[in-house]
Amino acid sequence: MKRKIDINTLLGLVLGLGCMFLSIIISKDGVTGAYSISVINLGNFIDPMSILIVFGGTIAALMIMFPVSQFTHIPKHLQIILMPHTYEPTKYIETLVECAKKARINGLLALEEDLNAMDDPFMKQSIQMVVDSVDPEKVRTQMESWLDSMDERHAQERAFYDKGAAMGPAFGMVGTLIGLINMMKNLSDTASVGPNMAVALVTTFYGSLLANLIFSPISNKLQVRHEEEYLCLSLVSEGVQAIQAGENPNVIQEKLLRMLPAYKQKKYTGAAGAEGAEDGKKAKGEGKKKK
Repeated sequence: MKRKIDINTLLGLVLGLGCMFLSIIISKDGVTGAYSISVINLGNFIDPMSILIVFGGTIAALMIMFPVSQFTHIPKHLQIILMPHTYEPTKYIETLVECAKKARINGLLALEEDLNAMDDPFMKQSIQMVVDSVDPEKVRTQMESWLDSMDERHAQERAFYDKGAAMGPAFGMVGTLIGLINMMKNLSDTASVGPNMAVALVTTFYGSLLANLIFSPISNKLQVRHEEEYLCLSLVSEGVQAIQAGENPNVIQEKLLRMLPAYKQKKYTGAAGAEGAEDGKKAKGEGKKKK
């Protein structure tokens, strides 16, 4: 499994922040309708009180809800989002089919030679159980247990960001109420109405930005990464059980292909067809040379 930078995530973040920045500094003249750029407008959206209320309150709430370990996992989650492992289901299918062919010809013990070359620990451990002649029912139960454990662990990690997405707007509303209360208490002081109203509105802005551009996208992207990994490990689980049962490699391939989304199936069959045609051309060319 290789890691590669997820350009789409970076572009989305830059685009989102860029649009917010431009919408703040660009203003329209009410009389002439002309647009102008004023960096001074940025100062209207920087308020220390709002930052304390929204960011401080959200972090404090998360500290109460989750253990310290959840915070220490944030760098790992950011790496998963920005530089994820590349999970290619077709590569898993190819490896499993090759193992099935080898086991069918030379027996299950022959797969032990390939264990060191396997990068995926789940596949390696699953094949190892088959090589060690573990009972098929125990193999199935163990692999399902691993998958369930991974599913539950990933769900708990996503819950951290889901709660953050809920807390951001909530504390934005708290800031809005604080600003409105201060404003209503000091209506006689006209100079304080503007600053208090600014706090009320800017905290709502911060809360919405924190939820919709940070926490919710992170949670959703972690879900996408989970589904990519879960699909590949599910292929391994089905493939290993089929290998242990001695099923035909072609039947195993068809079974695993049916687990893929339709567009991936077409992509795989198209690539396999092109590869077969290329091999046919090479064989034909070699036959002509021999003649």
